[in-house]
Amino acid sequence: MSATTGSARTRRSGSVEGRQRVRDGATSAIMHLVLAVVAIIVIYPLVWVVGSSFGPGGGLANATPIPENATFDNYVHLFTQTNYGRWYLNSLYVATINMAGSVALSALCGWVFARIRFRGRKASMLGILILQMFPSFLTAIAVYMLFLNFGLLDSLTGLALVSIAAALPYNTWLMKGFTDNLPASLDEAAALDGAGRLTIFRKIVLPLMRPMLTFVAITSFTAPWMDFILPRLLLQSSGKQTVALGLFQMITDQYSNDFTTFAAGAVALALPITILYIVLQRHLVTGAMAGAEKG
Repeated sequence: MSATTGSARTRRSGSVEGRQRVRDGATSAIMHLVLAVVAIIVIYPLVWVVGSSFGPGGGLANATPIPENATFDNYVHLFTQTNYGRWYLNSLYVATINMAGSVALSALCGWVFARIRFRGRKASMLGILILQMFPSFLTAIAVYMLFLNFGLLDSLTGLALVSIAAALPYNTWLMKGFTDNLPASLDEAAALDGAGRLTIFRKIVLPLMRPMLTFVAITSFTAPWMDFILPRLLLQSSGKQTVALGLFQMITDQYSNDFTTFAAGAVALALPITILYIVLQRHLVTGAMAGAEKG
């Protein structure tokens, strides 16, 4: 009797395990199918733009993912017949200042909020938290009037300063969360040896911030490349245009509708950023995960 019962239990257990394997297989197949569909949706437009950049002609009719008569004429035209080089240098200037300023200020602010106790600290942190909830374009009119009064309109440096200020609340919280995870015993040991606060920050805390500093540097460098609203609002002369403004004008001007050259400009713009992300991907993931542990 006991042998029969044990055999029945074994069959039931095997049946349950079989059904579970079938369910797991079906779930895995559905997930892979969904991921494949999403990948196609995301990758196809990118392939289409890259293919269009090598296509002959200039209209949308010649834009195909795989052009029949591939040519580099669009890239030659881009750098010889347009101001793309000037736009690129303008964007590079804004991005570099934004990166340097964001890294320096966010590292210092994050360390101050994480390590130093002062009056109004909680209120300041709450204010920063509230500020980062609002997108920067909500203050566009106020920023425009402020720049108009101070004579900073049509200034690339002014645009970089606005970009730094817009991202500072978010970057400060990232750096504070990362610094909270660093052992305070290192600071205390250095203080016992006679080191001052700035020395502790510069020689002990700052080197340990490297993963998050890399993350902030890359995101701060790439942000101006994608920004369109603030440059459109603050920059007026053609010589101060960024890549986003230049490419937009290239396909919206009533006398110009050169889509394939626009595609070449988009590819040339994305190439260095893509390489940067690939090379520093490990630091990006490490910094993002570390900053999310504590906020």
